[in-house]
Amino acid sequence: MLKLFSRYASVGVINTLLHWSIFALAYHWLDSQSLSNLIAFAVAVTFSFFANARWTFRSDASARRYAAFVAFMGLLSWLVGKLADLVALPPIVTLIGFSALSLVLGFVYSRFCVFRSHS
Repeated sequence: MLKLFSRYASVGVINTLLHWSIFALAYHWLDSQSLSNLIAFAVAVTFSFFANARWTFRSDASARRYAAFVAFMGLLSWLVGKLADLVALPPIVTLIGFSALSLVLGFVYSRFCVFRSHS
């Protein structure tokens, strides 16, 4: 399990760089944390799904798995951004909070729901 989490975390580093960069650009133009976080998520989650399917979990990247992963992570992304807007969190706090939550919850959901072993 530690090896899987280490691989997942490695993909997460690249995912985080993508997410943060896109969030910064979108927030600069849109001035909305929830929308900026959702846009950044869309790009980063696609990379993360395919990289983790192939490298971390060595599983097929099916449309059904992609939809399940995107739906869960998208809801998490939106909820974090919405909460940030409601309490006027600084964008950096939003990014750090989402990064931490998505690492832990995303791994658990991926391991036991999206890429679970049927054997």
